[in-house]
Amino acid sequence: MEERAMTSKLSALILAGGFGTRLWPSSREHKPKHLLALTGDNSLMRDTFLRVAPMIASEQVYVVTGESHVQEVRAQLPELPHGNIIVEPQGKGTAPCIGLSALYMKRRNPDGIMASLHADHVIADAEGFRWALRSAAVLAEKGYIVTLGITPRWAETGFGYIERGERVANTDAGDAYQVVRFTEKPDADTAQRFISTGRFYWNSGIFVWKLSRILEEIRTLLPDLHKHLEEIDAAIGSPQEREVLEAVWPRIQSVTIDVGIMERAERVAVVPISVGWNDVGSWKAVWEMMSADDDGNVVAGKHIGLDTSNTLIWGGERLIATIGLDDMLIVDTEDVVLVCRKERSQDVKMLVEALRREKKNRYL
Repeated sequence: MEERAMTSKLSALILAGGFGTRLWPSSREHKPKHLLALTGDNSLMRDTFLRVAPMIASEQVYVVTGESHVQEVRAQLPELPHGNIIVEPQGKGTAPCIGLSALYMKRRNPDGIMASLHADHVIADAEGFRWALRSAAVLAEKGYIVTLGITPRWAETGFGYIERGERVANTDAGDAYQVVRFTEKPDADTAQRFISTGRFYWNSGIFVWKLSRILEEIRTLLPDLHKHLEEIDAAIGSPQEREVLEAVWPRIQSVTIDVGIMERAERVAVVPISVGWNDVGSWKAVWEMMSADDDGNVVAGKHIGLDTSNTLIWGGERLIATIGLDDMLIVDTEDVVLVCRKERSQDVKMLVEALRREKKNRYL
């Protein structure tokens, strides 16, 4: 009964910003990775929406995105009411966009609970994920800020970590624990030490909190941001709403919710989950998620090869022919061909930075 009551208060905020530079050249500024169908027929963003649809009505699902992506978001999520797409004038990090979204969400449901989700995550066990959200909502109603921690599968250096402390509750999704600390991306030795203790989880960036609680934390821990949000809040619903938002937003400092709030807040709990989570952070991650052939190759497109193994071949109508390749990534788009070793997949973002420096904006 308690979980059903909390679920009725639960709304979802889908964060649909960012570029996804590590998935360039498929991910571009005009159509970043969360708007692409990388792992199936639907885009990552639509899969995120469908994942929570059985427990959260579409009227209670919101998307925060940039102006240039509003039309595509509406096309991919026609179920959303017009006012549920919140437009961020420019990227300022996750803390400002969550705070802005909370202003709009509290007007519809002042006592509501927000689940903050990323538009570009893949989760294999959708039902298990929903159970975790229900359990997190119960804890949020009791005043906790709740994060979902991913049970680590290896000593990853590309994720932040959450250290658990004492158990605070037993939920339908399992035990929940007090959070001792958040740690940014560690080096390999530190990551291995974390894993060996059994007390650490990958930081998914998925959070559940009462709207009143997150706004209070912003007031306390990010007072400058809170001041700017108050200016915006006073104009919401007035003819000057958009004008005020666009005037105030450039004055806001960029800050992530992890650094600005989570690392400093009190009464934070973690619900550990093992639901086949992947943040699709690189082409190597795409290769790992997809079904490979007998040679370990993942092929999306047309390919013929000799002595080619453990390689991602991602293309369109053009035939990709390979000889003697192992552990490679090949991504072919209309105007760019990317070729690199799989172990260098995180460095694709450096190519994007180089394109920006050289002002080759047509490829961004």
